[in-house]
Amino acid sequence: MDNRRSTHPRILNSAAAARYRDEMHKARALVVDGNPTTRSVLAAQLRELGIGHVTQCSRIVEARNRLEALRYDIVLCEYEFPDGEATGQQLLDDLRRHQLLPMSTVFVIITSEATYSKVAEAAESALDSYLLKPHNTEALAERLAHARRRKAVLADILAAVDEGRFEEGSQLCIERFRSRGEFWLYAARIGAELLLNLGRHEEARELFDAVLEAKALPWAKLGVARTQIDCGDMVKAVRTLESLILEQPTFVDAYDVMGRARLEQGDFDGAMEVYGRAVHLTPESLPRLQKLGMLAYYRGDHDEAARNLERAIASGVGSKMFDWQSALLLGVVRYLQRDSRGLQRCCDELDAALTRAPHSSRLRRLSSCAWTLQLVLYSRHRELLERLRAVGSGIDAPDFDIEAAINLVTMLALVAAAGVHVDEAHDWIDRMAWRHSGARIFTELLTRAAAPYPEYADRINAGHAHVSRLAEQSLAYALRGQPTEAVRMLLEHTRATLNNRLLETARLSLQRHRGRIQDAAELEAEVHALRKKMAPPRSPLVENNGRQPGALVLRRPSAAAQQSKPLERKPAPFEVKVEPSKPESDLAAWAEEASG
Repeated sequence: MDNRRSTHPRILNSAAAARYRDEMHKARALVVDGNPTTRSVLAAQLRELGIGHVTQCSRIVEARNRLEALRYDIVLCEYEFPDGEATGQQLLDDLRRHQLLPMSTVFVIITSEATYSKVAEAAESALDSYLLKPHNTEALAERLAHARRRKAVLADILAAVDEGRFEEGSQLCIERFRSRGEFWLYAARIGAELLLNLGRHEEARELFDAVLEAKALPWAKLGVARTQIDCGDMVKAVRTLESLILEQPTFVDAYDVMGRARLEQGDFDGAMEVYGRAVHLTPESLPRLQKLGMLAYYRGDHDEAARNLERAIASGVGSKMFDWQSALLLGVVRYLQRDSRGLQRCCDELDAALTRAPHSSRLRRLSSCAWTLQLVLYSRHRELLERLRAVGSGIDAPDFDIEAAINLVTMLALVAAAGVHVDEAHDWIDRMAWRHSGARIFTELLTRAAAPYPEYADRINAGHAHVSRLAEQSLAYALRGQPTEAVRMLLEHTRATLNNRLLETARLSLQRHRGRIQDAAELEAEVHALRKKMAPPRSPLVENNGRQPGALVLRRPSAAAQQSKPLERKPAPFEVKVEPSKPESDLAAWAEEASG
């Protein structure tokens, strides 16, 4: 029997059919199509299948707003929309990237185009189904039943992910992959993501490689590149990505990951070129548009930055995908252009956002920075110093991350270039340099932010060199066979600088030499305590708030799950003998149908 038909209501027993009808009656569905006739037909078909709540909308922007505000069980979305709107595929990608679409939601793309490239693009995004026009109610029912079956078969894996039991979930995925159980390919994809989240990069790489050998898939090759980046091997990652882009020039996630690799290398020009190609392929993608605008700003191309950031603000200010850093950077550009009205609009937008979220320390900092520039233009120096000091007072707070540091450095440099003296400026610059010098991209962004006042850029580079010397001095003890002293000195320097690089070095040294370190448990507890006090080493250009490019959305573990006792059994290292693949009822099945 065809597995994809096994949950169709017509062939279920009476009890199961009643349960199915009850579930469908409670379900909420959203139909997104620009053609009112097609939209009505789809809504009628869903109601014929027993769906109790069906909502319709005609535009991608409206669909995005609805999906951000409410949870839907089923989404039927047209691929192509008129007037150059984003495609249904781009809507799905952006929602998944920002964790705005639960894994439980069934997302179906509907299109009249059956080319293999379109079907492959859908499969790469882990779409639930792909339906060709014209279709009947029976075909739609079959697609929905298949998607529901996959969620039922993988229920133990999905439950482990939702509850934060990533270790257990990864083992369940690996077991299903080894046995080539139903939906093994999708399980392998989830398993590889879990291993990456657990920091087990080598095992994740082995799983991606095994998938590639069994079934050549772009997402697996992209996974290999992501593990190479996470392991710091940028040269190999770039080679992998260049090969992938050559083979799949429309696979946009590959451009995102390539942009990240270029930035990690400090290659802003290369990153700009890559993100420009990504925006060309997906011109209505809000996250990519913002990233291109931010990158143009930090490269010093203010006209290009303004064009992209204005487009992002015009289309995205009400979306959860919108990053308010875009409004601040556009405000900086308007300040440099001496456009007080343009800067005022940015201040007003940030104030309105702060009114809606009054407890957000991040929005408060962004608003204060924007108003600082407006006060410079009006020569209201006393008020601007008050605002700067309000931001600077939180410089050691746990949430004062690299973005906050870059923005404060930007303000200090612009204010100094305007001839306004800030007594605390040198101290703040040094402390931010000590705290956030680590990855090359962080130091590069800080120095670029300080460009209007070169003296500050010099201090940032000196701060980076100071942290490097501290690390070298501490590790010299380890080389002399004194790992306890090395870890203690690294922690002492971490307390003084709040630098994540020093703390991570201490953690790795403790892990490597644990058997030779006195009071290892006490030192480990201190490492954990310091991590809670320090901002995560996050870059506004390198990372997103949600899904990484090419990744599936995995919910972060809840507080309860993080505190739960770990599994007693130690997971076996991933090893698998790759066998010729056999048919599976996964995305490949409907991809082959649609392309046939």
